[in-house]
Amino acid sequence: MRDEIAEVIQIHSASGRRFEAGGVRSFVLDRGRGPAVVCLHGVPASSFAYRKLIPAIADEGLRGYAFDLPGMGLAARPERFDYGWSGLSRWVGEAIDALEIERCHLVVHDIGGPIGCEWALANPDRVLSITALNSIMGPAEFRPPWMMRPFAKRAIGPLWLRATPPFLFALLFGVVGVEDRSALTRREVLAYRELLTLNDHGRAFLEIMRGFDHSLELQQRLWQGLAEQRFNARIVWGRNDPAIGLDQLEIAKRVLGVEDPILLDAKHFLQEDQAPAIAQAIGDLAAPLG
Repeated sequence: MRDEIAEVIQIHSASGRRFEAGGVRSFVLDRGRGPAVVCLHGVPASSFAYRKLIPAIADEGLRGYAFDLPGMGLAARPERFDYGWSGLSRWVGEAIDALEIERCHLVVHDIGGPIGCEWALANPDRVLSITALNSIMGPAEFRPPWMMRPFAKRAIGPLWLRATPPFLFALLFGVVGVEDRSALTRREVLAYRELLTLNDHGRAFLEIMRGFDHSLELQQRLWQGLAEQRFNARIVWGRNDPAIGLDQLEIAKRVLGVEDPILLDAKHFLQEDQAPAIAQAIGDLAAPLG
């Protein structure tokens, strides 16, 4: 099975390219022509979660980008780096600059929500639209699902990561992540796990998990900024997600000013089994905006 997982990651690696931003080497999927669509991943994930969506976005006449945040996927894991949400948001800006993207439609998922929105609020003139996919839009209200909480504990996190064998990871991924389990193979599921621990046994991933910002200060800053900017926005949500549920959907509707979210029969990783529907929603929003 390890050889099969390595083959999946090799195919993924060959489908993108390396780049450097802010002194950190990373990896980006980049396909299509037209207005840029920048897709930000969350945890426990990487650009690998967008491998189906990026080609679908290209089919909509857009140019899709999905890059790995430092510490995950095929990105470097520098020891001296701010893996908190604000630090990752600053790096997102450096990555967008390094990829020479002037303006973009922003797609956010999971912790990509607060990370991407913080960048958007600092650069509103560069944001054409925001599409939220099962994202944390109320950080102070959010509590991680039980299987993710141990990762945030300094003493317990490494033990929990090592004690989550492949079969258990695959089981939990199915329960939380994908409605249609035929949409991906077991080796693809386990590639998610491998891309968390690549080269550093998960050290940087655990730093990211410890860096979750549940502060009221961040929440109020995001809510106030999004209310003032009122970006063109769309919400595409997996209605059966047990990780980031309908309470966060209601918050997202309010802060993004979206009354009619698109609800899909999906769980947390809706990119896996609903890529065509997501791409169409992005394309429909982007078409009149350029």
